[in-house]
Amino acid sequence: MHGSSRHGSRPQAKAGGEAASPGAAARSGLSGLAGPAPDADRLTCLLEPVVKAMNMDLESVRVSAAGRRRLLRVVVDADGGVSLDDIALASRELSLRLDKAAEMGDLPYTLEVSSPGVDRPLTQPRHWRRAVGRLVVAPQADGGPVAGRISGSSDRGVTLERDGVKREYSYAELGPGRVQVEFGHFDAEDSDVDDEPGEED
Repeated sequence: MHGSSRHGSRPQAKAGGEAASPGAAARSGLSGLAGPAPDADRLTCLLEPVVKAMNMDLESVRVSAAGRRRLLRVVVDADGGVSLDDIALASRELSLRLDKAAEMGDLPYTLEVSSPGVDRPLTQPRHWRRAVGRLVVAPQADGGPVAGRISGSSDRGVTLERDGVKREYSYAELGPGRVQVEFGHFDAEDSDVDDEPGEED
């Protein structure tokens, strides 16, 4: 889920906006653009209060080059997930905040706001909490990977269930968790298609 705004050059930290395209990328390739590269940590400090005010969490801020523009990608999340309306609101409020600041410099840039994908690693207690009910795999600090379905979580750790057996792990015991994509199984008995379509009862 995503929303974007495209900003023109900003000689006095002013900008306009219009629809743009989605995506996700690491901060790279900025050396070919004039002026110093925006600092992701400073941008995080600038934008996080705006996101918190909307009862969401700022998950990541990344800056990359997109032709002669810069691309600012912001990922937000919340308990229960974020809707398209949430993304649109966050995009608007973050645009207003950026328009009043100088962190993005004078070059034109595109702001893109999105929610985390299923491949986002579970590294914070809130990530595990929001993945309750999902099947995950995570490396153990003192052994091989562990897999199971998240049946509960707290600020201290997570409970994984496998083959009907539940086990609690502290977050210190586990590395970044990865949600596993699960596919439904086709049941032939539920199909309306006859085994021999040319045969009548």
